[in-house]
Amino acid sequence: MQFDFPYPSKRMPVLARNVVATSQPLAAQAGLRMLLQGGNAIDAAVAAAIALTVVEPTSNGIGSDAFAILWDGAELHGLNASGRSPKALTPARFAGRDGMPLRGWDSVSVPGAVSAWVELSRRFGQLPFEALFEPAIGYARDGFPVSPITARAWAAAAPGFADQPDWNRDFAPGGRTPVAGATWRFPDQARTLEAIAASRGEAFYRGALADAMVGHAQAHGALLDAADLGEHRADWVGTVATAWKGTELHEIPPNGQGLAALIALGILRHVPGFDGLEIDSVPWLHVQIEAMKLALADGQRYIADADHMREVTAADLLDEGYLAERARAIDATRAGDPGHGAPTRGGTVYLTAADGAGRMVSLIQSNYYGFGSGVVVPGTGISMQNRAAGFVLDEGHPNQVAGGKRPFHTIIPAFLTEGGAPRCSFGVMGGPMQAQGHLQMVLRMVGHGQNPQTASDAPRWRVVAGREVAIESSFPPAVLDDLRALGHAVTATAPEASFGFGGAQLIWRAEDGYVAGSDHRKDGQAVGY
Repeated sequence: MQFDFPYPSKRMPVLARNVVATSQPLAAQAGLRMLLQGGNAIDAAVAAAIALTVVEPTSNGIGSDAFAILWDGAELHGLNASGRSPKALTPARFAGRDGMPLRGWDSVSVPGAVSAWVELSRRFGQLPFEALFEPAIGYARDGFPVSPITARAWAAAAPGFADQPDWNRDFAPGGRTPVAGATWRFPDQARTLEAIAASRGEAFYRGALADAMVGHAQAHGALLDAADLGEHRADWVGTVATAWKGTELHEIPPNGQGLAALIALGILRHVPGFDGLEIDSVPWLHVQIEAMKLALADGQRYIADADHMREVTAADLLDEGYLAERARAIDATRAGDPGHGAPTRGGTVYLTAADGAGRMVSLIQSNYYGFGSGVVVPGTGISMQNRAAGFVLDEGHPNQVAGGKRPFHTIIPAFLTEGGAPRCSFGVMGGPMQAQGHLQMVLRMVGHGQNPQTASDAPRWRVVAGREVAIESSFPPAVLDDLRALGHAVTATAPEASFGFGGAQLIWRAEDGYVAGSDHRKDGQAVGY
């Protein structure tokens, strides 16, 4: 691993034997508190995830979904805690519409993040479940100063929720969102988290909080009922993986888009000479972009709830012959347009934690469109995700909206192993940036030896649609001009002016401890001891 820093950076990597990296400093500290109290990486990750629902509500909440990949010290596990749509839901409910709604109860599926906290703690945690909630409850009850990037995202979200009375009541009281440094309190959230902690999640899925969610849904003509919540489960699903230069990139199987990162990496494995291209060169960038377009096209056509992927399976899409065929579609001299369209941007938090005993956790949770559906259950502080907006209305599509079904998910945690041993837990939050970010982090860390902070600091690109590519303006102007000459429709964007390039958190296992990085595009930090 190299400790060179060729890109402008506000941060250095953190080297320690116990580490936590999140997108918000108070959440990172919540995880660190668990480690200092004798907890393990799983305890730290869950405490950080719970805290993030309070301190970064712009991207996640108590009504979020979640996924996790973890190394327990001996083997790798994958957890799918995304929720399913109400069982009574049918395509007929959206007859005459061009697409799924983005706001309101019809965009809501069963929230699964709470079940992730419960299941991770039950199976792998060391500390009492209630202890994991203490930092978050304190932040919600006593208040915390809002961090700058979160404050900016909060203000930017307000126009999109102008017609959502729940959101305005609870997240913009008096018509104002909090500015950076302002103290934010949300006692309703504190009481809800106390109820979840005391009941190990039962209150949320089968108790008073479930009653409140169902009551609010029914008052607005929604289909969510007690059975939908009560029958929810988080599933241990393992991982799917593909190889790159002696390592294996692991993703959660569909319904998440992680498969797209694996397809792109697999395609590059079959591009002659790619591995010898110079880092940050135009040919190196061009071929990655082209591989990602092909992978996104496949993902949007085929990825869905695994129980509904009957036409094409994950194994089919990772078949070596198929990947080689897709690689032959790349023209090294010209940008292509395979007809894909990238998913819309989302609201997500990613975190990772590792401990001195070798356990490592990669965890992601999300409301989807920033604050989600705009539905906030009165008196609870539960902001409901809008993950059902991930369904499509196309007849016969594997991801067509239906009852009791998981929608296509943008959120994906990632994990690298080397010869079956843990090497790196990482993720890049941010809607359509996630699979693209995973690809870029792997190529930088594994392919070119960059340390996690350098890989995170490096400028990024993001496929948008057709030949359109958004690229951070910190790339040299000559690189952008040469990409345009290849036919790419390049939009150069300053990182601080857009949330579109996501936020990475990364932990690399070293010979003695870990090397952690945290993205300067977010408020967060890596901490350790």
